[in-house]
Amino acid sequence: MSKKNVGYVMLVTITIAIIITLLYEFNIVNISSEIMMAVRWITATVLTLNALVRKNLTTWILTCLVLGVFVGLDFPNIAISMQPLSQGFIKLVKTIVGPILFATLVFGIAGHSDLKSVGRMAWKSMLYFFCATTCAIFIGLAVINITEAGVGIDVANMPHEELPTTSAVSASDERALSHISENVHWLYKFNAFIRDTFPENIVKSIHENKVLQIVIFGVLFGIGLAMVDEKKRKPLVDFTESLSEAMFKFTNLVMLFAPIGVGAAMAYTVGHLGVDILKNLFMLLISLYIALLVFIFLILFPIALYLKVPIKKFIQAIKEPVSIAFATTSSDAALPKAMENMERFGVPRKIVSFVIPTGYSFNLDGTSLYLSLASIFVAQAAGIDLSIGQQLLIAFTLMITSKGVAAVPRASLIVLIATADQFGLPTFVIAAILGIDELMDMARTSVNVIGNCLATVVVSKWEGEFDETASQDPEFLTKPMN
Repeated sequence: MSKKNVGYVMLVTITIAIIITLLYEFNIVNISSEIMMAVRWITATVLTLNALVRKNLTTWILTCLVLGVFVGLDFPNIAISMQPLSQGFIKLVKTIVGPILFATLVFGIAGHSDLKSVGRMAWKSMLYFFCATTCAIFIGLAVINITEAGVGIDVANMPHEELPTTSAVSASDERALSHISENVHWLYKFNAFIRDTFPENIVKSIHENKVLQIVIFGVLFGIGLAMVDEKKRKPLVDFTESLSEAMFKFTNLVMLFAPIGVGAAMAYTVGHLGVDILKNLFMLLISLYIALLVFIFLILFPIALYLKVPIKKFIQAIKEPVSIAFATTSSDAALPKAMENMERFGVPRKIVSFVIPTGYSFNLDGTSLYLSLASIFVAQAAGIDLSIGQQLLIAFTLMITSKGVAAVPRASLIVLIATADQFGLPTFVIAAILGIDELMDMARTSVNVIGNCLATVVVSKWEGEFDETASQDPEFLTKPMN
């Protein structure tokens, strides 16, 4: 059967399945759960057939994403037992992060020996990051104040889960803070954040996946290597070039496991949460998704249009890393593929290797938006009326304290809890929304990845180094890299 015919069959099957599901969910027609299960697995069979015919990794990832939902719905115990597969995939991807960041950064800086361009990239990236995250925060505030999702919520009947005990501040910093005045706590925490960006041991930084520390080390090492004379510099430059090429090939091999890892992650999510959890906190969930869509279409999309980015090709380049980020709720899992695809899209490697890792700490569009929205939701649910000034203070505090949380699934909860404590907001409401945080984390992590991918294009266009012809090749995502 041809791809075209399979596509038609898939389209018809999905349409029928959606109609039947809507009739079932809204009790328009009395349909048994057995029939619904049969509909799901007929759809699953057609989707699998489509993936087999197309032989495309992205198609397999999206197919397994849907299959994971079906397994979670119909076989929750099996779905929960699949969690180790998703954890294994994320562990495998994390082995790529350190070497690929170090190699691409050092080669990008020392290979060209243009230290001025590194400085330009740095300030241009930071300016864009600040503007993007500020817009995200204001959109989050606007949407939650319009929807008032937290007003009138019966907190007692919300699903409660145990809060994480991890503190956003280390024990030694807690002791130091106890000896200084509260009005300068923010200054100490900001300086502590700066301190923690510096690595004490690069092997330890790679082991703990401290992305910003690896970036700092890579940039300083690259600058140092660029200052060495050509004869002594060349062997190390050649080594980092070979290492980066090898790690990209290694990434391709690891991504062959992505459909299984992504499917297992989705199965576990649905299996242990269930879809009924959406009904309890639907307004909060829908507010976040609306806010993220508003951010994409009012901020990111106009930026792409203004810069004349080929939108269809850009979507084609990001759909695989975004689908991985959506299912695993970790930007780390999407980092290697995002870097590779942006380079294939036409962004120079030296810009990709600097902007994306740095953006993981400073350009958390989805996370910043979520934190501003969630903090006001907590106040609304607890019946606390915050003034605009208080809301802005909370939002900008979150913009500083949220740095570096994108790579870790649900680490933003720790930041939210710490901020709630600081501003006297009740943490029991956060415990209530913890049950659906994973569903919200999927969306905000995806937006983090989209925002950072676009940031590489913005900086490369700003630098005048974007290759307009790279994405014109229909096979630009699959052909061998130079």
